[in-house]
Amino acid sequence: MTDTDHHSATDGVRAGAPDRLDRLYRADRRPARIVARLTGQALGPYQSAVIRIGFAGTWLLFLLREFPHRQEMYGPDGPWSFDLAQQLTASNHAFTVLMWADSQVWFEFVYAFAVLSSVLFALGWHTRATSVLFLVGVLSLQNRSIFMGDGGDNVIHLMSIYLVLTRCGQVWSLDERRARRRAERAGESADRTRTDRAGTDRAGTVLWAVLGAVLAVATLAGKVDGGFAGGWLTVLWGLWAVQGLWWSAGRYARSDQPRIFLDVVANVVHNAALFVIMAEACLIYATAGWYKIQGSRWQDGTAVYYPLHLDYFSPWPALSGLLSASGVMVMLVTYGTVIAQVAFPFTLFNRRVKNVLLAGMMTEHAVIALVLGLPFFSLAMIAADAVFLPTSFLRRLGGWATRAREGLARACGRLSSRVARTRLGRALPGPREGAPRPAETAAGAAGAGVDTAEEPHVGFTA
Repeated sequence: MTDTDHHSATDGVRAGAPDRLDRLYRADRRPARIVARLTGQALGPYQSAVIRIGFAGTWLLFLLREFPHRQEMYGPDGPWSFDLAQQLTASNHAFTVLMWADSQVWFEFVYAFAVLSSVLFALGWHTRATSVLFLVGVLSLQNRSIFMGDGGDNVIHLMSIYLVLTRCGQVWSLDERRARRRAERAGESADRTRTDRAGTDRAGTVLWAVLGAVLAVATLAGKVDGGFAGGWLTVLWGLWAVQGLWWSAGRYARSDQPRIFLDVVANVVHNAALFVIMAEACLIYATAGWYKIQGSRWQDGTAVYYPLHLDYFSPWPALSGLLSASGVMVMLVTYGTVIAQVAFPFTLFNRRVKNVLLAGMMTEHAVIALVLGLPFFSLAMIAADAVFLPTSFLRRLGGWATRAREGLARACGRLSSRVARTRLGRALPGPREGAPRPAETAAGAAGAGVDTAEEPHVGFTA
């Protein structure tokens, strides 16, 4: 090889080196970007908010619907007696505060507490604390009478545990509105406000102190199962201590480093819990689909026909009869259900296919709620499916809700103004129909030598 050839080859290598180095750099930086994203932010803020609202709203509607029957379901004198519930919880160590006393007053208090915690959690008021209160309300009622639940109750049971670990109040919550208003008043960004002014919330501090006192009383009375090395006592005290550590870091830390570290830990826990929620939804559909494949009625395409003719699952007999009258329709729904449930976990690798199948499954659950009379099971599954909704759609949904709320507020304002004008016009004396106008009366009075003064304006001005 001549010197000319050697230099040409060297120049070619040098010319191609930047491209290879750039590719190697990007490949090397990819894991770093993933780690930075998982630790630097809580992913899926809109998805976590919608499942928070969905599950809290579903549980709230269930408690309100079953309010007349609460005694038979969870009361101290229900079919599943207090003694039987004590024996069961002693063997499986399930957590329920209804086992702390068998009085009617305590039961009514716990039921009202479950309703209130659902409302506060759905609104996003101090979500870190209310998520734990929501968990306590769900477990207390469901573990009191475990034979009263169905598949929807099991989903709410699991998701109430997972939601405690998420930062589900980032958007669409009173916490987010409070942080935004603080930022506007302080002239800072919302993130800086959350970091620098976390200890200024008096309501959160009082709530934390009250809950700590209640937990201390329950611990001293021996009402919480487990010890400080394990069990529900460790879980509850651990959550309370973490919240106090968070508040102390924002209140007394001289630098931002402790709060930044806690933010990183909270982001990692949130992202892991969100992944578990997604995996749980996939597991529910996958197991349901594969178990259906093994059933002979699902194999021959007639499985949907039978529940449509059960009185328990026929709130609208005419509608059930209409759907089951067509054999082709029954076969398509039967096979379509199995295919959708088995294929759903695999469609997550393609966004468009996933969105289409997700819309179909949500529609199917809405039909189940209407035709089979299972509204709360369907609402729970729709709330679980919402974790897969695209962020762009949820943002548009939030924009539509905001515009609808503003339009309703404007309409209410106009209506109240009209009502106020009407009441004011009826209350104040004025010229009746056919009576002389004020100008004519004033002119006549001036001609008669009577002194007139300008009357003060009363009412609204343009």
